[in-house]
Amino acid sequence: MNEERVKLLLKELLDEVNQSENQDEELLASAKRLESDVDALLNPDVDSSDNTVMDDMIALEAKFATNYPVAEKIVRELVNSLSRIGI
Repeated sequence: MNEERVKLLLKELLDEVNQSENQDEELLASAKRLESDVDALLNPDVDSSDNTVMDDMIALEAKFATNYPVAEKIVRELVNSLSRIGI
């Protein structure tokens, strides 16, 4: 269930960044990269010992803080959900 929530949050994040009036291509690329990194992190067949996705999410959350408050909240929820999964 938690992994499904994470995937839903990632979709919400991408939707939010795509729908923004002030679309920032760099942040959109970061959000897409985050989606890919989280998918790899959740895949049990992928070695995620060197994965820095949590650090990347925290940095992305800070970037979203000014112009994307909804996206910032979604990233915070992602961090919390992944923590509950044990990542």
